[in-house]
Amino acid sequence: MSDPSAKQECMTVSEDFLQVTDPLRRELLAHCYRMTGSVHDAEDLVQETYLRAWRAYDRFEGRSSVRTWLYQIATNRCLTALGQSGRRPLPTGLGAPSERGDSPVVADDEMPWLEPIPDSAVGADPASVVTSRESIRLALIAALQHLPPRQRAVLILRDVLQWRAAEVAEVLETTTTAVNSSLQRARAQLATVTPAEDTVSEPTETEQRELLERFVRAFESYDVDAIAHLLTADAVMEMPPFTGWYRGPDDITLVIKTHCPAKTAGDMRLMPCSANGQPGFAIYIRGDDGVHRAFNLQVLSLGREGVTRLTTFFDPRLFEVFGLPAELPAVEEGVPAGK
Repeated sequence: MSDPSAKQECMTVSEDFLQVTDPLRRELLAHCYRMTGSVHDAEDLVQETYLRAWRAYDRFEGRSSVRTWLYQIATNRCLTALGQSGRRPLPTGLGAPSERGDSPVVADDEMPWLEPIPDSAVGADPASVVTSRESIRLALIAALQHLPPRQRAVLILRDVLQWRAAEVAEVLETTTTAVNSSLQRARAQLATVTPAEDTVSEPTETEQRELLERFVRAFESYDVDAIAHLLTADAVMEMPPFTGWYRGPDDITLVIKTHCPAKTAGDMRLMPCSANGQPGFAIYIRGDDGVHRAFNLQVLSLGREGVTRLTTFFDPRLFEVFGLPAELPAVEEGVPAGK
């Protein structure tokens, strides 16, 4: 027969483990996402982290905080995973020049592309350093992909999470001298790949709301000229898994007219979402049967003059990750889509 006291002790340990570690789950997910650039990989790595930590919890001696201990496990799991999978770029990170909007589009479904992450998964409190917009935005996650895994870990722990060099050295089982040297190299490399748009002045809350309302109207009415007027002169559009990318209103609207299956007002419906601390929309396309089905997920970067970047993800799995339906209910005649 099993020992009732041993069973009770195991249950107590499990309850204590969950009470101590559950509040850290979101920030660990954000950490694994910054490391890997994949929401799916990050979720798996957090699960692995908690499983390993639970199995070892009775041997945890408290020489460091539980938070530091979990970050050590999570970071090491990320480093192992990155050694097997490599970096996740966006099309602009492949080094090829921009293309004309009427050029053929080529998809690379074998490439492990960068993925967005919903704000709801990692929290959205701008006062918290681990969930702030700046520390999770797509431009930063894309730039981090250019760093070797250990440099990436050092930069995230030091500059994003603002850990002391000694704490980072403990997590990575190295010296503070090595941490400082790695951080210097990582900062220098990051400075060469960080997009210029990061310095663009963002719109006020009122300006952003008005800009996004115009964005929805332009797409849902399929008004290509209106779309063009929403874009800045050097706006960029990229569409993983398609390898090409496009610069400027002319080529961006040309790729929409040439390759988008929508051709008339009502063909597209937009549902707002929030990814990487940025506004976004899930776009649904009307089929021959009149049903609007999941098409792509757009993440926007905004400046005072308009939309500076459209990152459009053609990955149907993301709709489930963002809690979005695969289809939209039919709109009654004469009732606006947003009602």
